[in-house]
Amino acid sequence: MEYKRGRYSWLLRPILIVFDCITINVFAFYFFNFNKSNLAFFSASALKNKYLLFIIYSVILWLITTSFLKFYKVYRYTSIVNIISSIIKQFVVFSTIVFAFFGVFKSVDVPVFQTLQFLLYSFLLISTLKLVSFYALKTYRLQLKGNVRRVVIVGNGPGAQELRQLFSNRKELGYQIVGVFANSDNKKINGFIKDSFNFLKQSSGIDEIYCAIDELTEKQVNDYVKYAEVNHCNIKFIPKTNKLLTKRLKTDYYNYLPVLSMPEVALNNAVNKTIKRVFDVVFSLLILVLILSWLTPMLFILIKLESRGPLFYKHKRNGINYKEFTCFKFRSLKTNKEIQGTYITQNDNRVTKIGKFLRKTSLDEFPQFYNVLKGDMSVVGPRPHMLSYTDDYSKKIDKLNFIFRHNVKPGVTGLAQIKGYRGEIKNDEDIINRIKYDNFYIENWSIVLDLKIILQTMINVFKGQKEAY
Repeated sequence: MEYKRGRYSWLLRPILIVFDCITINVFAFYFFNFNKSNLAFFSASALKNKYLLFIIYSVILWLITTSFLKFYKVYRYTSIVNIISSIIKQFVVFSTIVFAFFGVFKSVDVPVFQTLQFLLYSFLLISTLKLVSFYALKTYRLQLKGNVRRVVIVGNGPGAQELRQLFSNRKELGYQIVGVFANSDNKKINGFIKDSFNFLKQSSGIDEIYCAIDELTEKQVNDYVKYAEVNHCNIKFIPKTNKLLTKRLKTDYYNYLPVLSMPEVALNNAVNKTIKRVFDVVFSLLILVLILSWLTPMLFILIKLESRGPLFYKHKRNGINYKEFTCFKFRSLKTNKEIQGTYITQNDNRVTKIGKFLRKTSLDEFPQFYNVLKGDMSVVGPRPHMLSYTDDYSKKIDKLNFIFRHNVKPGVTGLAQIKGYRGEIKNDEDIINRIKYDNFYIENWSIVLDLKIILQTMINVFKGQKEAY
């Protein structure tokens, strides 16, 4: 039988939200006789209608509490125990909210028993529809082969095998395995990991990719993340079951198997992204107009007088979700080709005299405000690494922590840089601490933190100028 991909199941959540809000307020109209009561406060004409006031109050707080308690975060792998638990939690919280309403407006005289009836009838209907829709979707997947997710599994470890078995045995979950790839001679797999990339290019409609993280190289992880970003599919990671799980990635449980995925960090929600982008554009325009407009022609002359080559050094770096972009710097080295593993050291003889000054004062980084204006970078964020360095660095730390770092746009400056972890990586501790500060920044972002980092960067640049002289 042909499988039907799930295309409209996303509509279920907003339908349930609207239904629940209507249910609460219809039962409120039935159980609470607002017309015989007078509110103690809010005498303005818009709030004289007590029923309208309750509607506004209940809907707003319902939406806030359900969001906080993740009441509508029900997925195909969610257990019935978790659903019932969320219903009970929401019942307790919303009951407190309703009693608080009548506690504030004491002149609205509603008996406690009547309020309890309202809550019980409301939640009985809400819970019934929630459970019916959950089981109806399961039946639809099992009997009619609809609402199916097409998945690819990469790896053949215990976790990957358990996931394959779960998807194969639990048809009501609605997962269709279209390919399994691992560096193994197992006849049940479709090919080696390297073959999966051609398979993905030739396939269409892949919804999710599950990667056994410990069986992949950093480059392979990069390629899967890039594919997922371009093709708008989900990528998830299967950790070793005997390892402690990182708190930085979202953990879901498929039966008893933990599966990790990129969380929706505060920095990436729509409001914060807009705030940060507006700040980036305004700040980079100020730098370009007030500083680079006169600094660029001056440095063009000085750099050209000392050595042959272009004014700008262009090189590829990894950005958000490992997306490659061309990063700009004022050239501080004698012209040469980048050789993999050739790190710039403190007393590197390739650095020109003007280059030493530029690097000491961080002025060589200023052309990256062009990248900020283009949208490849942000003013503040984790510093982007050269492509040839990314794989080397990732071997020194946990892959999942390194992946989390690429969850946001890279920055011209960052928390790790002002803490002293910039430039040359002399030992493993340097890159470990750099990633630690980068991830802390992502988890604790605020516009105030950005301003503090920019201010400290300016102080450090000023100190560098004094030392350079």
